[in-house]
Amino acid sequence: MRIALRIIPAVIAAFLFSGCGQNLTESGAYSSATGWKYNTPENGGFEVETSPRQETGPGLAFIQGGTFTMGRVQDDVLYDWNNIQRRVTVSSFYMDKTEVSNVNYREYLYWLDRVFGVNNKQVVLNARPDTLVWRDVMSYNEPYMEYYFRHPSYNEYPVVGVNWEQANDYSIWRTDRVNEKILVDKGYFETIKTDQMDERNFNTEAYLYGRYVPDDGNNIPSLHPRQDTRGLRIEDGVLLPKYRLPTEAEWEFAALGLIGNSVDERVVERRIYPWNGHVLRNSNPQHMGEMRANFVRAKGDMMGVAGSLNDKGGITTPVRSYWPNDYGLYCMAGNVNEWVLDVYRPMTYQDVSGFRPFRGNVFKKIVLDANGSPVIDSLGRVMRDTITAEDAEGRYNYRKADYRNFKDGDPRSISAFGDLDFQVSQLGTEDMYVYDPDNTDYSSLITDEVRVIKGGSWRDRAYWLSPGERRFLKQSEARDDLGFRCAMTRVGSPTGN
Repeated sequence: MRIALRIIPAVIAAFLFSGCGQNLTESGAYSSATGWKYNTPENGGFEVETSPRQETGPGLAFIQGGTFTMGRVQDDVLYDWNNIQRRVTVSSFYMDKTEVSNVNYREYLYWLDRVFGVNNKQVVLNARPDTLVWRDVMSYNEPYMEYYFRHPSYNEYPVVGVNWEQANDYSIWRTDRVNEKILVDKGYFETIKTDQMDERNFNTEAYLYGRYVPDDGNNIPSLHPRQDTRGLRIEDGVLLPKYRLPTEAEWEFAALGLIGNSVDERVVERRIYPWNGHVLRNSNPQHMGEMRANFVRAKGDMMGVAGSLNDKGGITTPVRSYWPNDYGLYCMAGNVNEWVLDVYRPMTYQDVSGFRPFRGNVFKKIVLDANGSPVIDSLGRVMRDTITAEDAEGRYNYRKADYRNFKDGDPRSISAFGDLDFQVSQLGTEDMYVYDPDNTDYSSLITDEVRVIKGGSWRDRAYWLSPGERRFLKQSEARDDLGFRCAMTRVGSPTGN
C-alpha cells in the first residue's frame, strides 16, 4: 500500500506534464521548450511576464484594425490622380481622441524651459509654434497672433503653427512623460524628478538601455543569482510603446470609423465622411440641421448667421466639438488639417505594401561608445546614425538606408534628361531628380521633406473633409489651419483583449 501511495503522486505529476502541460505553458508558468519553471531563483531566475496586456495610454482610443478600401470616394476635381482606390490592411493601433490642444503644447514648452531653459534656451525656441501663421495681408488677424496660443480661453483649441518636425519632437516628449509617470505610479521611482536638467532627464530609450539611472537607483527586485536589483526592461511589459504621428493609412482608417458601419465582414455603406450619408448636417431630431464639422459653407460664410452660429467656429473650435465618430474620435473632418507620418508621392498607391502601407522609412543604427554602450545626445536621447554602405554590405535588410523615395526618385529608378553627365553611384537619397549644374533644366516641389496632410479645416470647403483626400506640405512649414494628433502601436492581440 505504501508503495502504491508513493507511486500515485509521481503518476499525477507525469499526467500534469503530459496531458495538462499545455495549460501550464500557456499560462507562462513553465517553459514549453525545456519544462523549467519561470520566475524561480532556484532555476537561475529567468523572468517572464505571464499576463502581458497593453494598457491604453492617456488620451488614446483603441482602433481595431482590419482591411478597407483606401483612397478617394469623390470625383477627382483637381485631376491629380494621386489617390486611386486600393485594398489594404491596417493592424490595430491607438489614436488620440482629439487633436493636440494649446494647453497640451504649453505643458510641453513649460517642461522644456524647466529642463533646458538655463543652458540650452535654443531647444525651447525651436519648439515654439509660429504665431505669425495668423498673419494675413488683407485680414485683421493680429489678435490671434497675440492671444490664440496663450490665452486660457483658447486652452482647449487645437494648437496650430506647429510643423511636422515639431510634432514629432512633441510625440517623443509625451512618450517619456507618460512612461515616467507609470514608473512612479507603480513604485519603480519614488517620485518624479523635478530637478532634471539638460541631458540628465528621463528618456524612455535611455532608461531601457541603462543610460538613465535615477538617484534612488533601480529598485526592482532581481531573481538573478548574482544581483539583487535591476532596471526595467521591455520584457516586463510595463512601459508603453512610443507616441508618434499616425501613418496616412492609419489616419484614414480611423477617420472612416467603419467599425460602426459593417455587419460581420461586410461594409454596409461606403462612407464619404466620418459619418454615414452624403450630407454635412446632423439628421438626429435633437440636433437637426446642425453642422457636423467646422468648415467653410460658402464664400465668406465661416460660421453662419448671428443668433444661429451653426458650426460655432469663425476659426478653429475646441477639440471636443461636434460628435465623435464610431471609434470615439473628434474632429476627424474639419477644424484643422493634421500632419501624418508619410512622405508625399503622387504614385504612392502603386508602390506601398498591402499590409500597414507607409512611405517614409529611414533605417538607422544606434551609435555606441568604446564600451559598447549607447551614446546620449544633449537632449538625453539615444543617438542614431544613418546606416552606411559598409553596414549594408552583406545584409539584405540593410541594403538601403532610406526608403522615402523608393521607386520614385531613388538612384535605382531615376530619370535623366538631356546629355547630363552623372554617375548613379554618386547620387544620394537627397537627390530627388538629376539636374544640370546651372539648374536650368527642371526641378521638383516633391522631395523627401514633403509630408502628407489630411482632414480638411476651418478654411476649407466640404470637399476636403473626406478622409480619402490628401494634400502635402513641406515638413518645416506651418499654417494656421494645420495641427496634429498622436497615435501608438498596438502590441499583441489585435482584438484589444
